[in-house]
Amino acid sequence: QVRLEESGGGLVQPGGSLRLSCEASGSILSIKTMGWYRQAPGKERELVALDHSSGMTEYADSVKGRFTISRDNAKITVFLQMNSLKPEDTAVYYCYADEILRPSLLGRTYDPEYDYWGQGTQVTVSS
Repeated sequence: QVRLEESGGGLVQPGGSLRLSCEASGSILSIKTMGWYRQAPGKERELVALDHSSGMTEYADSVKGRFTISRDNAKITVFLQMNSLKPEDTAVYYCYADEILRPSLLGRTYDPEYDYWGQGTQVTVSS
């Protein structure tokens, strides 16, 4: 099984910065897409940023120019650098991973696994 574990959330003042991390654990060969979604109270979960193994990244319009997504060389840890934070960024941030390949016996792989989610980490932007 694969687990996603987030860290780095907390309370920050408007204009401040936070860095979120999410590490995938388990026996993993590759993860095609990793990223972040968020859900504010009373709102639906929304995309924040995605990193694809092709090198392409996607950002919500509301965070472009302020947030930067990246992955480590092993491509199993994803980071979200959040700068110039605003009160409207307050939400629970969820790590997401898609199309995960895990090794099976004799050098083969299991079928790809889709849509893994972390437990979420709270980000609060307030003075």
